[in-house]
Amino acid sequence: MPRIISQTWRLLCLCVAGPGGRTGLILLAVVLGLNLGGVYVSLLLIDWNAQFYGALEKRDAAAAVGQIGVFGLLIAVNAAMHLVAVYLRKSVQIRWRHALTSAALDRWLGGRTHVRLRQTAAIPDNPDQRIAEDCRLFVDKFTEEGLEVVSSAVGLVSYVALLWSLSSFPLAFTLFGVAVEIPRYMVWAAPVYVLISSGLTHWLGRPLLALNAQQQSREADFRFALARLRESSDAVALMAGEAAERRVLDARFGAIMRNWRALMNRDLILGCFTRPYFSTVLRIPIFLALPAYLAGQVALGGLMKLASAFQNVVTTLSWFIFSYRNLAELAAAIRRLDGFLAALGRVGDNGGVKTGTSGLDHLTVQDLALATPEGRPLAILADMRLERGENAWLSGASGIGKTTLIKAMAGLWPHGTGRVSLPAGRQIAFLPQAVYLPLADLRTVLAYPQDPDALPRQAYVEALERVGLEHRLPGLDDGDPPLGLSGGEQQRLALARLILARPDWAVLDEPTSALDAVAEKHLFSVLRTALPHTSFVVVAHREPAGLGPLRRIELDRFGLEVS
Repeated sequence: MPRIISQTWRLLCLCVAGPGGRTGLILLAVVLGLNLGGVYVSLLLIDWNAQFYGALEKRDAAAAVGQIGVFGLLIAVNAAMHLVAVYLRKSVQIRWRHALTSAALDRWLGGRTHVRLRQTAAIPDNPDQRIAEDCRLFVDKFTEEGLEVVSSAVGLVSYVALLWSLSSFPLAFTLFGVAVEIPRYMVWAAPVYVLISSGLTHWLGRPLLALNAQQQSREADFRFALARLRESSDAVALMAGEAAERRVLDARFGAIMRNWRALMNRDLILGCFTRPYFSTVLRIPIFLALPAYLAGQVALGGLMKLASAFQNVVTTLSWFIFSYRNLAELAAAIRRLDGFLAALGRVGDNGGVKTGTSGLDHLTVQDLALATPEGRPLAILADMRLERGENAWLSGASGIGKTTLIKAMAGLWPHGTGRVSLPAGRQIAFLPQAVYLPLADLRTVLAYPQDPDALPRQAYVEALERVGLEHRLPGLDDGDPPLGLSGGEQQRLALARLILARPDWAVLDEPTSALDAVAEKHLFSVLRTALPHTSFVVVAHREPAGLGPLRRIELDRFGLEVS
């Protein structure tokens, strides 16, 4: 319990500290006030029971009709407060969800943590689910159940005080020849009844906590597999891999079904107790107060008022039972989300390869020895220095670590030793081997990661024409994502993106692997013409023709460099 409380506090601090968080706190206070107003109306309704049933017992028609009007007024006021409270609570939920989601995204994307996280020993599963789903679950469940705790606590004090004043009579009976008398027995019966019921509920429902966490994780795994298949549908179709993909999807959905059946079984076990409890909790008060009525200690109106007060005490105390499943979901979301944010906070400098700036206009590598995360040696590059205006071709056998070297230059690969120094104050563009296309229109795809509105339309037109994508020009104005791009078109688009960015240095990882030699030479010539002051570092299996003079750097495991 202390751990859950501390985790909840950390998440709440993020909610309040984010955009709109303090306003949400004020609104939440208003909602709490409305809920407490609802408690006051409940007290008035308890008193109404005495007045209404008292009028019925006396057969006073005028008084009974008047009490019907009072009842309608109380219900109208209670409904209005409830609806306003629900509306304001939903406003708090979207504000706090925005704040918490923003905090999670800042930590995940800031400092390239999303990449570094994958290089840690314990990788949290499904970060997309934790940011999208767990943030929502935490805010929704906390604002609902958290407010209910406070309102219930205040209501409980009020209801118990009223019940104490009403149940002045004792319960007297003989047990094994001994006279037993329990003063104000109605007050003591309520907590004992609920305490026993709550203990049974927790004992029967405790496994729901782990089962709910597992269900969330397995649902996310299944969604991820579906999204991955959608993104790779062409490759799957070309290899006729539908049956294999179906096996993967069936396996993941099978895990969902197995966990769901476990949830069903546990819900059934819990329901065997909670359902009868829900059905009888409103009748038990009358049964317990009946001895006092039959003994003539209270009238009918007093009986109904007493039963109503007892009912409110029991219902308030039963909050734990009524909300157990919601609390289990909330606890699972808190643990997952806090654990994820804690993992993001632990990601930092892992040592190994150091990447920084030199303050000079050249790129240097010193005593670089790359390795896999498991420690297997990759390429060694004892020394390398590239001056501004100099172009380099990085070559080497497959698997030697050419792409890994580019990641090390970008500061994304800590495994190994040595240092990479980048020119300070210069724009450096890295083009990965797999072209990334954001889910956006053609202008946004071309400008990525720049703001598409920062460039004139003519700049997009010229870039597309230079790389041979004139047929895509209509897509600049339709606002739709570019569809049906072949591998070669994607690489042409990435080079057009480079032309628009106009970097001082460009590090390219096999940028033309999907193109033939003639097209490759033409595109490199276009780059050289469009970016005359850019220094190029190109990873490729064949010599990049069209860029002009190149310094060849061959990587191997012995640190050889061939110029």
